[in-house]
Amino acid sequence: MKASFWLSIVGILILSNAAMWCGSLLGADPRPNVLMIVVDDMNDWVGCLGGHPQIRTPNIDRLAQRGILFANAHAPAPVCNPSRVSVLTGRSPVSTGIYGNDVVWHEVIPNITSLPGYFKSQGYRVIGGGKVNHHMPSFNRSSDWHEYFDQLFDSHYQDQLARGLDVSNFQWPEGFPLNGLEAVRTLSKPPKNPLEFDWGPWNRGDLDMGDGRMVAWAVDFLKQPQDQPFFLAAGIYRPHLPFYAPSKYFDQYPEDTIQMPIAKENDREDLPELGFKMAQDRGEDFELVVREGKHRELVRAYLANVAYADALVGHLLEALDASTHADNTIIVFWSDHGWHLGEKQHLHKFTLWERSTRVPLIVALPTPNRSKVSAQADARCTQPVGLVDLFPTLIDLCDLPAVDGLDGVSLVPWIRNPDQERLQPAITTHGFGNHAIRSEHFRYILYSDGGEELYDHRSDPNEWHNLASDPAYAQCKQDLRAWIPKASAPKKKDKQRNRSEVP
Repeated sequence: MKASFWLSIVGILILSNAAMWCGSLLGADPRPNVLMIVVDDMNDWVGCLGGHPQIRTPNIDRLAQRGILFANAHAPAPVCNPSRVSVLTGRSPVSTGIYGNDVVWHEVIPNITSLPGYFKSQGYRVIGGGKVNHHMPSFNRSSDWHEYFDQLFDSHYQDQLARGLDVSNFQWPEGFPLNGLEAVRTLSKPPKNPLEFDWGPWNRGDLDMGDGRMVAWAVDFLKQPQDQPFFLAAGIYRPHLPFYAPSKYFDQYPEDTIQMPIAKENDREDLPELGFKMAQDRGEDFELVVREGKHRELVRAYLANVAYADALVGHLLEALDASTHADNTIIVFWSDHGWHLGEKQHLHKFTLWERSTRVPLIVALPTPNRSKVSAQADARCTQPVGLVDLFPTLIDLCDLPAVDGLDGVSLVPWIRNPDQERLQPAITTHGFGNHAIRSEHFRYILYSDGGEELYDHRSDPNEWHNLASDPAYAQCKQDLRAWIPKASAPKKKDKQRNRSEVP
């Protein structure tokens, strides 16, 4: 009797282990995969956000229809490196002390857990490619990944830099710059960074550009069966300068048809001193473009690059949908920050206004996972959220143990119910002591010298009228000011002390 009982138990254990072994081989791990798509410098000029009337982004719009669009999402910083560090560590710039592009994050905060590193520790196969961390050499911590496809550049300068070549005597190759600006050709200033200040069409196919080759690599991965859940991060460099894209995307936007961004003349008259300085920091770039008659051409190039980035997103979505992973993969799509194209007489990012901070953020769950959190497809949330919330959100969606010390909060409650009120605003930091607080209807900015701005987006979506000195808004301003971080970590210093600030 006892022998028969123990034989039965042994048999059950053998069968159970065999089933687990077979399930592993067949990819039956119930934990969802994650496909994270990151784009660079993409503002709200996407169809589902309505930021520009002519933009065509059918693939990003299709992704929004299969998930939830966070239509009031904001970057933690309007600069590549601090924003990406914040998203990938779940910690805001005031916690990391990283405010600019000149600091290799894992050298100055070496023991911090990153999003890919955490998924790796939880038994996921973690692979990435392109620009996920900041694109400067050594900014990507290799130990966070099982495999990484290094970024390939179309930028001549960045390509030489990535290959370890001496760029101190950089010269444009024959035929470049494509925009024909003499100041760029001679590496004069302005523009502030002439090494990348170029745009124009290339006679190449989608998958022949640097971004395209990374996407082709990611597509090949998605075609393969996997014996464990995966976390795949695909970092698309577009629409970052230089605005190079296949010719067909420029053809979609004939220059004489381009609708220019809405801007107000003398829009900087009611700005406090530091706000004005932030705008003027790249104001000379804008003045150069206007003076040389290149503003419309630049806007066209940005539109073309957004369209190209959208096409690459389409390649990834099509590959996932055709794969065996389609029914168990969470998709998250985000941009590290926005981009000005003349609003407040400014080009680039580097400001605390809506154009710099607002970004597309989409989370799409496969049907089984959607039912677990009672989420619906084609949903839209207008509550303020921050990209710093992504780390805890993905942990929550994948049912992984919590990570201590994260500044963000899970967005799963708003995936369940997009209309639920969120009292916590989105916070953006630019440099030490400068912050923007974005609620559902207002933006409040407090600079390190005490200068203030306040905008009511219900009546002033372009942020033309600074209400900070209006007594009628004193209580509103006080309520928003309460969210300003009480303390900020000192600025971390680059250990090598020889890297320049690169946008």
